[in-house]
Amino acid sequence: MEIRIRAYTETDLPQMIAIWNEVVEEGNAFPQEELLTANTGKAFFAEQTYCGVAVDADTGCICGLYILHPNNVGRCGHICNASYAVSKESRGLHVGEKLVLDCLEQGKRHGFGVLQFNAVVAANIPARHLYERLGFIQLGTIPNGFRMKDGHYEDICPYYHEL
Repeated sequence: MEIRIRAYTETDLPQMIAIWNEVVEEGNAFPQEELLTANTGKAFFAEQTYCGVAVDADTGCICGLYILHPNNVGRCGHICNASYAVSKESRGLHVGEKLVLDCLEQGKRHGFGVLQFNAVVAANIPARHLYERLGFIQLGTIPNGFRMKDGHYEDICPYYHEL
């Protein structure tokens, strides 16, 4: 499978919404609880600074995506934030790594100086290993910062990477 990362287009929205909702429904990575609809998904992705999609070059199917946007405003507006979603079928194929690497480049292109993740769930070991391998620095641990789908709480680990 050859994966290419590119900017999303409106024709990608149905697949993007399906992948995003898959991660939201799992309830162990994204803080969102509401699923996207065609209308809310279109608005959500349009309001981001940048959205990248991972496309299987052989099939044209989208197998992952990311959103990039400011983490704060004003004096902290140079810090961006991102979220990544990979379809269940494509996990373990290094799609996430390609998305993160592209995101680092896009963050810099869009004038940001730092990429910060506010809430990486401590139990999300594959993501944490990837971030650390790519040079992200963990800022600490916030005890019980994330409510899992089943109602119990997990620690979260903020990370950052200078662009």
